[in-house]
Amino acid sequence: MSVLTEDMKRMIRQQRMGFIATVSPQGLPNLSPKGTMSVWDDDHLVFADLGSPDTIANLEQNPACEINVLDYFARKGYLFKGDGIVLVEGDLFNEIHDAVTAKRSGRSYPSKRYVIVKVKDASLMISPGYASGQTELEMREQWTTHWNGVQTENS
Repeated sequence: MSVLTEDMKRMIRQQRMGFIATVSPQGLPNLSPKGTMSVWDDDHLVFADLGSPDTIANLEQNPACEINVLDYFARKGYLFKGDGIVLVEGDLFNEIHDAVTAKRSGRSYPSKRYVIVKVKDASLMISPGYASGQTELEMREQWTTHWNGVQTENS
């Protein structure tokens, strides 16, 4: 049975941004955004290393990681726990490079490394804001208004 559901895959494809948590050899947390997060298959996520030396070093010492993908407007997302493998060459590296480049409208990334994460466990994250009885539509409207205001302030 596959770990990733169709809704999880949809969200990853729509959001693209995931945050990966790793642990250093000293036991310190490392959290890093990954804008190239992609679904590889029913049990794996992949991303390009575009400049994350700490994430890569941590995964090489300890493959355990957690990835969070969140829809900022719906205030819902998914948490994925698994093990990451750093790829620097080989058939799988080439397949991932070709797929990531094709999915990004032909844009090639200057990546010499990719990470493939075997997802062992996945769960839903939901904002406590829903506890008050808000619907997803109401939540989206609230956060759309918020982010529109932020854009106006920054203009």
